[in-house]
Amino acid sequence: MSENENTSDSTEEPPAYPVLAAPADGVPDVIVDERGLQRAADAIAAADGPVALDAERAAGFRYGNRAYLVQLRREGAGTFLIDPIALPDLTPIQDAIGDAEWVLHAATQDLPCLAEVGMHPHLLFDTELGSRLAGLPRVGLAAVIEHYLGISLAKEHSAADWSTRPLPDPWLTYAALDVEVLIEVRNRLRDDLSKQDKLDWAQQDFAALTSFTGPPQRTEPWRRTSGMHRIKDKRAIARVRELWLTRDAIAQERDTAPGRILPDAMIVELANVGPRTTEALQQAGSALQGTSRSRARLAGRGTSRYASRWLEAIERVAAMKEADLPPATVRNDAPPPQRTWADRNPQAAIRLSFVRAALTEFAERRNVPIENLITPDTLRRVLWTPPKPYDDNAIRERLAELGARPWQIDLVAPYILEAPDEPPATDE
Repeated sequence: MSENENTSDSTEEPPAYPVLAAPADGVPDVIVDERGLQRAADAIAAADGPVALDAERAAGFRYGNRAYLVQLRREGAGTFLIDPIALPDLTPIQDAIGDAEWVLHAATQDLPCLAEVGMHPHLLFDTELGSRLAGLPRVGLAAVIEHYLGISLAKEHSAADWSTRPLPDPWLTYAALDVEVLIEVRNRLRDDLSKQDKLDWAQQDFAALTSFTGPPQRTEPWRRTSGMHRIKDKRAIARVRELWLTRDAIAQERDTAPGRILPDAMIVELANVGPRTTEALQQAGSALQGTSRSRARLAGRGTSRYASRWLEAIERVAAMKEADLPPATVRNDAPPPQRTWADRNPQAAIRLSFVRAALTEFAERRNVPIENLITPDTLRRVLWTPPKPYDDNAIRERLAELGARPWQIDLVAPYILEAPDEPPATDE
């Protein structure tokens, strides 16, 4: 599990907490065969209560985000570590859990890879999202455990290459600890949300997560290449596309993270220079010598190892007709940048200013991040192109179409309806 720490502004030294160094029942053996999987399923089915789950991936090392270890814990059954590479179908575990509540931390990170092995939640509790709604200043798993249980959880293996086999014993201890106290955290956090009158908010958000399958797929993901903004020439843009697609194909073939084949910075450099020979390709690679040593090493190795494929990609672009080159920019249905609203749509700018001020005051009063009240994109879309007729029902319908939950609609719709489209009158 990767950490998403939302650090506090406080400069005070954090208190020293006792360290949770090992699971109370010891670290179980990793399950790698069907017999062991069925024993785990039987034990889980025989127990009661929520099930704590986690998954470890190899982001930055392997292509994609598949799970390389799945951890489960249920009171009365114990903790189980399962190798989903040896056991790619975890349907027996799914059947054993049934309709019981899943408890995860940062569920959107793990749900897609768990779905790949046949696991889908019917009911869910996300301790990270719940902690945000509860107003915790830091919402990484270690920080949440410290807040509610007063113990410290080491996170030194969160960025490890979990495709490693066999997995080292310290990593397995870390993995088992990720689910060791998750149910207790869930119980205390649930009580906290209830006391703050936010439990219904959280439950609606959790219910929406049960159908989460992953972030939306981009039609042209190569346009997200870091440094792309520095390229304006259409043929250079086409070289970015061909180099990116070539890198992605190599990464899939080798099951390696694309950045380990060739860094984005090198794609941008090659696209700008457009080398046509091996020698020119190597010269372009030397441009990254002033950057970090690790990136320069990756760039040099990737440039040399796959030189023929980079040159082929560049040659394809050289042979393209002007009409076949990709456009410099692609229009989408998103509202324009907010900084342009005052000139392009002053009424929308006034409405946005009013609603954001109202939501900011509400967020501060209820101690909840403003982005959890409504996503910024949803708010901008409704205010830039308001529904017609501009009434309560139409606003609510539009918010629902964009994925807002009922509690968010009840909160935000009145502010949108009240928003003026002219600046307030001032006394002369």
